[in-house]
Amino acid sequence: MTDDSLASRAEAVRDRYRSTLGTVPGGVEERLGLAQRFGRLPTEEAIAALRHIVLTDNPLGGRVQQLVHFGQLLALGRAHPARIHARGALHAGADIADLIGVAETALITAGVPAYALGTEIVAELARERGGGGDTEQ
Repeated sequence: MTDDSLASRAEAVRDRYRSTLGTVPGGVEERLGLAQRFGRLPTEEAIAALRHIVLTDNPLGGRVQQLVHFGQLLALGRAHPARIHARGALHAGADIADLIGVAETALITAGVPAYALGTEIVAELARERGGGGDTEQ
């Protein structure tokens, strides 16, 4: 297989992440680099294809899917992926108030640590958007 063919296939994987998250997470870039260097690109393609099916061919829709991912990751205490999916939710049409609602739900289902992580992430995103306390995107 040619380097151009591998590069094209890797870019197709990146496009799937861009469509759902608005960006390609750093961890995905690292995995793609390893996969290309060691002949394991089919694994990354399979993961991206499954994620695409679950996120786009689902009755919940992209916005709700990303909010669910955000909440589940808060409950697991996974800060970095929770940030990725909070941004993905905004990319899919959620707003800051939606993210706050998820953080509040995490308080009930997973306790104060999940809520604190959620509000930390939401506050960061609100500051980035210049909307400290409003619900604008």
